[in-house]
Amino acid sequence: MEEEKLEYIEEFGLFFERVGGSRMLGRVLGALMISEPPELSAGELARILRASRGSISAATRTLEQMGMIRRFTRPGERRDYFSVRPHAWEETVRRQAGRISEFVALAERGLKLLDPATPDARESLEEMRDFYAFWEKQMGHFMRLWEEEKRRGRVRKRTGG
Repeated sequence: MEEEKLEYIEEFGLFFERVGGSRMLGRVLGALMISEPPELSAGELARILRASRGSISAATRTLEQMGMIRRFTRPGERRDYFSVRPHAWEETVRRQAGRISEFVALAERGLKLLDPATPDARESLEEMRDFYAFWEKQMGHFMRLWEEEKRRGRVRKRTGG
């Protein structure tokens, strides 16, 4: 694989690490994002990333569970192949948006435990509730805008997958 592509894969891995993920998850995803054709076997991933089959297996399993990639086989072959799922980024944001409501509910439960006459003790939980309630509303708005962009054909259609 070309040096520039390998550098990109490493950059993807470092980015994933900076945002709290695993570098290997990012490297696998980065490799799949720029592979031509847009699918690789576990062996190909191990060779490209110079990584063990075990670390590739763990990363692909995690990315599958996250809904980012799909595993498939070809007739007559025993090996598994991987590709980035269509709409993976959108689905990831939808799952994260669902978690936002959990923060709101958690703050609400905490507020019920505190005496209303102690505003200082309630301040952090009220801020948490209000912040995440705001983002929950905004995420719904942004997802509706995204759907409208897709309906109007302003989003490039993905082929394959």
